[in-house]
Amino acid sequence: MSHPNSTGCRFRVPRATPGLAAGALLLLAGCSGSFSWNPINWFRRPAPPAVAWDSISPPPILHGLDFADPEPVARGRPAPRGRYDQDLDVLHYDVELVVPMENDRISSRTTIRYLREARGPHSLALDFSGLRAELVTSEGATLPFTHEGGLLRFDSPGRLGIFDTLQVEVMARGTPDDGLILRDNVHGVPTAFADNWPNRARGWFPSNDHPADKATVSFTVHAPPGREVIANGVQLGSPEPADRNRTGGLDGLVTWRWENRVPISTYLMVVGVAEMEVIPIGEAACGRSPQAAGGEDCVEVTSWVFAPDTAHARSVFARAPAMVDVYVDLFGPYPFEKLAHVQSSTLFGGMENASAIFYSESAIAGGRDIEATVAHEIVHQWFGNSVSPAAWEHLWLSEGFASYFGPFFWSQVRSDAEFRSRIEAMKEEYFRSDVTGRPVVTGAVTNLLQHLNENSYEKGALVLHMLRPVVGERAFFDGIRRYYERHAGGSVVTEDFQLAMEESHGDSLAWFFRQWIYGIGYPILDVAWEWNGDARQARVTVTQVQDGTWSTFRMPVEFEFVMEGGVHRVSEWVDGRSWTAVMPLPGAPRELRIDPDGWLLFEQTGGTGAGAP
Repeated sequence: MSHPNSTGCRFRVPRATPGLAAGALLLLAGCSGSFSWNPINWFRRPAPPAVAWDSISPPPILHGLDFADPEPVARGRPAPRGRYDQDLDVLHYDVELVVPMENDRISSRTTIRYLREARGPHSLALDFSGLRAELVTSEGATLPFTHEGGLLRFDSPGRLGIFDTLQVEVMARGTPDDGLILRDNVHGVPTAFADNWPNRARGWFPSNDHPADKATVSFTVHAPPGREVIANGVQLGSPEPADRNRTGGLDGLVTWRWENRVPISTYLMVVGVAEMEVIPIGEAACGRSPQAAGGEDCVEVTSWVFAPDTAHARSVFARAPAMVDVYVDLFGPYPFEKLAHVQSSTLFGGMENASAIFYSESAIAGGRDIEATVAHEIVHQWFGNSVSPAAWEHLWLSEGFASYFGPFFWSQVRSDAEFRSRIEAMKEEYFRSDVTGRPVVTGAVTNLLQHLNENSYEKGALVLHMLRPVVGERAFFDGIRRYYERHAGGSVVTEDFQLAMEESHGDSLAWFFRQWIYGIGYPILDVAWEWNGDARQARVTVTQVQDGTWSTFRMPVEFEFVMEGGVHRVSEWVDGRSWTAVMPLPGAPRELRIDPDGWLLFEQTGGTGAGAP
């Protein structure tokens, strides 16, 4: 699939108009006219007949409704080739949800505002698999549609102009099969939490569920009293009783509104509904938070946790504002309106949803130290959320960056030794993995969750670590800031990062990315040396003995000779399967150490040759 322009442009790829499936049932054919959505009655009524929606009177409250939800779509299934080759650029999602007291299903209305380049009528396919779609409208007119195989297809009348901004609305209800998790939490209390990565947003609202199509999003959630509602962005006003005129007697529910004004990928668009304590933590990014809620100079940092777990939450989130400030200095301004840390349902230990990070409820309830996870997810607000991978195979641009700069926080507030110990732990984790024989960037997966591996995380982080001595400290951090500033709010591929680093370095880095990102494996070194006392020099031979199918690596290597009274270091570029160099030394060495500061990803095998005579 061709990737979109990665300089912060809107998502736009060549158009290929799909037709509706032949012979498929077209619901609500011939309906037209205006309508008024009644969310609670939409939730409680059985499936509507094929007549004008306005003519239906709501029946009494019903439980255990007998209608079929769509068949589930396998979690993480990659899209078929060409799926996103349509003229569709979503600008904004407006998602309205009813979460009833029973917490067993939802009803929804999703309004999608999008941009088209082409003229006139057109066909659209939206990702949607979790709820039953029951009405699709555009500008007050109902549209025939099909809903099968995880796709909602319909024809939109469009207009005659080009670059038109159009709007459709989709009404749906049911129990999400994925994406929005309705269940009791670890304390037995009902909760509803979204968990969208990688392409599971389709499980609860129709969308162009692809990371490169960024959009703004707003949420209106009607929830039972006593439950807090958290979402991306800024809260609009205070919670208020649901509008009875609009909702047809929505007794007892409370309406919350949130708006995220910064375009983000669908996998980052979330809501959470639960009984939670909201705990202020502090402020961060003061003077460097252009999107801060209400135009304030600082970002508000909070935690949203279950009441029994507040004491532990205060501890693990206490340094979150300090983390934000460290990363603002490293990367640039904080990109979102706030930062909330939320105890939630999620498949993962942490999920970096934009401005509302979700953490494993059991980890917090169990008293585990998740501070490293907190740092990791905060880094994602810059890398992953603001600068996002344009395609899943470039996930290391998100997870590798968070895995590297998360631990970097400890080098700033504790010691560089702790940071180095975490780097060594990453190396061991990578060596033990089953992905060492695969490139970091690869589309050869049968499930997108397979990208969550040691190549994307540990090796991605170690690639950044090895790049530092190649380009130098100043050029490295200048390049990181250059890359972020250029692509903030946009979508990227690996070549975008390479280009920014080359500009900062002043020379090509094609060789580096070719071997570490697109090549496979890592160097396994056999090092031999001998001392010539008459010439006062050491002859060092380094042989790369890794499997012949793996890459051959070029790398800067620090050779540390241990001798009487201290050490002597020599820096050389090692290149080729067998490399030899003669190194003058001030005295006879007793031992040779390779890469003593731990910059390189390598293993050493065999002996180190002769010692001093």
